Amino acid sequence: MNAHGVLLAPFATKNHLAGTGFVHLDGCLHATFATTDFASALELVNHIGAVAESLNHHPDLRLGYGTVSLTLTSHDAGGVTTRDLELAQRVQQIADTLGCTAQPVQPARYDIAIDCTDADAVRPFWRVGLGYIEVVGDDGVELVDPRGLAPKVWFQHMQIARSDRNRIHLDVYVPSDDAEDRVTAVLEAGGVLLTAEHAPDWWVLADVEGNELCVCTAAF
Repeated sequence: MNAHGVLLAPFATKNHLAGTGFVHLDGCLHATFATTDFASALELVNHIGAVAESLNHHPDLRLGYGTVSLTLTSHDAGGVTTRDLELAQRVQQIADTLGCTAQPVQPARYDIAIDCTDADAVRPFWRVGLGYIEVVGDDGVELVDPRGLAPKVWFQHMQIARSDRNRIHLDVYVPSDDAEDRVTAVLEAGGVLLTAEHAPDWWVLADVEGNELCVCTAAF
């Protein structure tokens, strides 16, 4: 694998992205730029398209009235590489030249975790019921939405079935710089911190009835 294909973690891209509108989460760089109208947004897209063609590295784009949103990732490497950093810098330069304004972005990923003693026995129920497909991921065999829209479902193995708590909890992945603020906000909204043992990778919180939420940061 050449240098351009080396995966970069968020801590390795933070300084490079300083001063840009891009945020690194879950193997992607995210940004949104505001323009004056649809024509100016289209102009920004056209300039980005020309640079992307010259670099042979193409972003995912969403064009709206007065807004352009981008997601950059190196699909062949499975995450962010120096190619994405270079394209992000070029996009920011184009936006600055055209007078476009970077908008605050708060990307997030949501997963559903199900505690179980026999994942193979319960997984078909959820696969068929949700209309999902099976993939092999970081947490073993997972279920994903084939449309790429709804949260991933993964199965957390328990040696002994838990009966003293809800056996389904949610994971929310946020950028590292936002994680502690999110935890603080959850606590201010009435949440309870169950453990920070694994912070800053993840915090386990619960509502007043014991339903759990993990606030997580992604390694890449």
